[in-house]
Order: sequence, then structure tokens, then C-alpha cells
Amino acid sequence: MKKLNVTIQLEMSVPDDWELAETSEGTPVLKMPDGRFMDLAIEPLFATNPDETWSSTEDEDQLNDILDMVESEGVSYEFVTH
Repeated sequence: MKKLNVTIQLEMSVPDDWELAETSEGTPVLKMPDGRFMDLAIEPLFATNPDETWSSTEDEDQLNDILDMVESEGVSYEFVTH
């Protein structure tokens, strides 16, 4: 096996009432005003042709096989104010 490092960086415009929160384990998440929390994480997408529509898999075993390859995952959140 060889190592693959993947860095995910998103810039999003979100409502002003979204807040930063942490899980009991210290993992950063987003708190939404309706009482829900959101975490952005890796989800593999698949296609039979790279120019066609990509979608997640319905095959739980296939998804679990891919996710089992992930040794660590980190997402950080920071609100930028100008």
C-alpha cells in the first residue's frame, strides 16, 4: 500500500446565525439555528465515466472498505470577518 494525503479546503458563505461548536471529544462542528449540527467530512463519490454524474454508493460494504482506508481525518472551521 502507498500513502495518499488529501486536503479538503472549502470557502462557504453561511448564515450569520451559524456558530462553531465542539463535540465532547473536541471535534469542531457547526451549530445551526434549528438545533442541528453539521460536520463536513469525506464521502467517496463514484462514476462509470469521469464526464458523467458522480454519486455516492448504495453499497455499504464498498463504502466501508473505502472509509476503512482513512487513517485520520481533520476538518477545521474558522469564521472570517472583514
